Amino acid sequence: MIGRDDRGQVTAFVVIITLALVLLFAVVLEGGSALSTRSRAIGLAQEAARVGAQQIDLAAYRAGTTVTLDASAAAGAAQNFLREAGADGTVRVDGNTVTVIASLNYDFVLLPLGTRALRGSASASPHTSA
Repeated sequence: MIGRDDRGQVTAFVVIITLALVLLFAVVLEGGSALSTRSRAIGLAQEAARVGAQQIDLAAYRAGTTVTLDASAAAGAAQNFLREAGADGTVRVDGNTVTVIASLNYDFVLLPLGTRALRGSASASPHTSA
């Protein structure tokens, strides 16, 4: 009877395990970086919405009447904030609420997924004293 030669079996196992670990590392690293970018987009949307919500009608405020939002100033201020922060996005003003969707591009480095737009949204309204 001829014995089986086991040489080379461990090498294939090591190669497969090494590739799996490298792939796992890439997924964890890219996933964390993508989550960080999305978190930044959410933060920018929140800040832009707050900037927009600060654009109140000052004449009405000083007169002691109901605080209302200056819609065009709010949209412009929020868009300017996004532009200065290096983000794209949309701003919608509905009554006294400013809603911002901020978008940042993330380029995957280790995984062949290309560039993805990661978005975050937030809304804000001016604070009125009761």
